[in-house]
Amino acid sequence: MKVAKIAYKPVGLVLGASAGLLAGVLFKQAWKVLGHDDDAPDATDEHRTWTEILVAAALQGAIFGTVKAAMDRGGAVTTRRLTGTWPA
Repeated sequence: MKVAKIAYKPVGLVLGASAGLLAGVLFKQAWKVLGHDDDAPDATDEHRTWTEILVAAALQGAIFGTVKAAMDRGGAVTTRRLTGTWPA
């Protein structure tokens, strides 16, 4: 196993956790901007429609996926700049 890959493991874990937190904040802000309640619906909320729940889930997934990919890519690029090796 490459040294850069081993060294990147803890960095990747921190970036993943940070991405989750950032994505959560961005999703809450996006949900408010769309004119909905302050809280996004839970799948088991009986007072919400199927459409509202599925739209919220799709938006949350899209935001999380984008933020995670950006954080992972940024971490890999930074690792390459620092070590000269891609952490794959």
